Amino acid sequence: MRKIGLGILISGRGSNMDALIRACEQPDFPAFVSVVISNRPDAPGLKKAEGRGIATSVVDHEKYPDRADFEKNLQKILDAHPVDLICLAGFMRILGAAFIRPWEGRIINIHPSLLPDYKGLQTHERVIADEKKESGCTVHHVIPAMDEGSVIVQKKVPVLAGDTPAMLAARVLEKEHEAYPEAVRILAGKLKGRQKVGIA
Repeated sequence: MRKIGLGILISGRGSNMDALIRACEQPDFPAFVSVVISNRPDAPGLKKAEGRGIATSVVDHEKYPDRADFEKNLQKILDAHPVDLICLAGFMRILGAAFIRPWEGRIINIHPSLLPDYKGLQTHERVIADEKKESGCTVHHVIPAMDEGSVIVQKKVPVLAGDTPAMLAARVLEKEHEAYPEAVRILAGKLKGRQKVGIA
């Protein structure tokens, strides 16, 4: 079985990264983690990945004069590894169209709401304020418009009486850890070999 290479981008603790790593450690999973990249040198997820023997790199956005320069350096790291699919896992930077377009169809994100509802931040607070009966998470393709890409996988959870944003977030996070590996498995069956991509 040919396995696709994942480039995982993080900014923090990397809980969804960890879920993907654990999935990739299963012999029948059709992917492996090629590299973990963070825009923050202090991201706890870097040490988690290093502890599992995975290559890591830092592209600190604060060290670059603009987004274009940051993204060109990010692309250089990706070029140095066999990456078929980019997985944004708590990556707290908005990527520009020049970076995304060459990767379209091969860059995905996980969002803590049932898109197209509750794009952006503060999703759990907004769900509770609107007295919704259910929430969940969405793995979707990344396109230049934020949180607008087509849905790959969604998982739902009930919103319970007395829920706080933290309580709802914890329940949604459990579903995120199921949804992301499921989405990677779906896409692995569609991706045929590595294609050279990048910013011109």
